[in-house]
Amino acid sequence: MSIATKTGDQGSTGLMYNRRVPKSHPRVEAYGTVDELNAALGVARAAATHDYVRDQLLLQQQDLVVLMGELATMPEDLPRYLQDGRRQLTPENTALLDQVVQDIESQQITFHGWATPGASTESAALDMARTICRRAERRVCALQAAKQLPNNEIAIYLNRLADALWLLARWVEHQS
Repeated sequence: MSIATKTGDQGSTGLMYNRRVPKSHPRVEAYGTVDELNAALGVARAAATHDYVRDQLLLQQQDLVVLMGELATMPEDLPRYLQDGRRQLTPENTALLDQVVQDIESQQITFHGWATPGASTESAALDMARTICRRAERRVCALQAAKQLPNNEIAIYLNRLADALWLLARWVEHQS
């Protein structure tokens, strides 16, 4: 089957379980922004010069694939999604990010005021990913406000991921 299915030529796209929605649907905005975040993390990982950063980013990219599947599923299809063996983000995923935050903060890296992205390619890529993460978080919060996202852990996870990315960027700058 070709990647060019032409099913979206009229402005709709497919969700899990053969549901079609307009490409401008808030759910599509949410998982599309998470997809963009995943690509930005890939750029940051490719630019990374530290194994610690590369390893952390790969773990987060794997979590984002799970998240995109969950976001591409309408609430009424979530039981089927889980029955089919697909995963959701859990507090355990967020706890791993909390550990990254604690690890970096325990090193007592100092910073003053707002960070200005661009001290290095590596830290700039992390800062770019962080800003995309914040946009994804806003899209997810909009779904939650519309009662279209039962898993509250998603917004918590994205909030913590943005914090971790900010700290990773500062950590990278400190290592230089």
